[in-house]
Amino acid sequence: MTTVLAVIPARGGSKGVPGKNLAQVGDVPLVARAVRECLGARNIGAVVVTTDDPGIAAAARAAGAESVERPAELSGDAATSEAALLHALDTYEERHETTVDVVLLVQCTSPFLTRDDIDKVAGAVLDGADTALTVAPFHGFIWRDTAGAPRGGAGGHGVNHDKAYRPRRQDRPEDLLETGAAYAMRADGFRTERHRFFGRTELVRTDPARVLEIDDPHDLARARALAPLLDGIPGSPPPPFAQGPLPRRDDIDAVVIDFDGTQTDDRVLIDSEGRELVAVHRGDGLGIAALRRAGVPLLILSTEQNPVVAARARKLRVPVLHGIDRKDLALKQWCEENGVAPERVLYVGNDVNDLPCFGLVGWPVAVASAHDVVRAAARAVTSTPGGAGAIREIASWILGKELTSS
Repeated sequence: MTTVLAVIPARGGSKGVPGKNLAQVGDVPLVARAVRECLGARNIGAVVVTTDDPGIAAAARAAGAESVERPAELSGDAATSEAALLHALDTYEERHETTVDVVLLVQCTSPFLTRDDIDKVAGAVLDGADTALTVAPFHGFIWRDTAGAPRGGAGGHGVNHDKAYRPRRQDRPEDLLETGAAYAMRADGFRTERHRFFGRTELVRTDPARVLEIDDPHDLARARALAPLLDGIPGSPPPPFAQGPLPRRDDIDAVVIDFDGTQTDDRVLIDSEGRELVAVHRGDGLGIAALRRAGVPLLILSTEQNPVVAARARKLRVPVLHGIDRKDLALKQWCEENGVAPERVLYVGNDVNDLPCFGLVGWPVAVASAHDVVRAAARAVTSTPGGAGAIREIASWILGKELTSS
């Protein structure tokens, strides 16, 4: 199995914009935006953020990535991205006792990089290129000052054109601008060359309207102004079609569902006897029943030790594990016991305690009412809030017409 690793370098120090990598664009920290898009890319198997800053590391983990502590000698202004990338690659392989085949360098200072761009860059190397990068079409005239020219002397000269001849745009050759957003490399070649370009380099064209690198406060202000146009309405989850293909039956082998806030609206009613009551949605029951009839293994996984969780599971005829402190460990063990590969599991959650499970499975899904960080880490987000039919919506993704005919 080919292993594709995305590495996001994010130092804590920035002279141009202090705290830059935690600055919010579209209400999401830059590092979390990059993690979200990497996790949403189909070709990416794992995401690592390499940083010297504990706050960035925590934000990366909350968004669903692993973090690698970058040593001091790789954290200064003179340190290269390649050195940090190599250290993260070595650390990941040692940590997981695996060999990475393709490694990506993804810059979180390019806030409008999309998962589609990331997929295409990784895919270019998977299809045979040695290296790949994102580029954008560029038709401008480039000028350069003549070094040391006195006033009234040689002055400026054209770099990509003869200043005495100005052809129309359609008559000029198209140049391609390196966006600085995403690079992919064969891992073995990168180890040998220690550079992001070697062998055959594939150029992956991206939307020039999305090309923006944040280097100073003015760039950050522009990104924040553009986010409502390029991201959609602030504060609402992106619609499913903006997140790439939704999961189908062929994509998954099991569905694991959180309870509070996912099958409920996260509210608890307490009667005079101290008994807790929650509201569930009949449509969710219909969706779960359809998944069960279709032969999809199901599990309800909850941190709450509450009779209502067990009662709902019995009603749905679904196995339940509740009162669980480490949901990710319980999920991993359940997968091993049932012979299910975690990368073939769809996990549905709503809050930060679901993020470790998001990092374990291949299909992390957030309900529309989930915490912002959880939505950012999800591969797909429902249009329906928890407790209002979100599970039925997910069942319709998986089963399609099979659900409507059941």
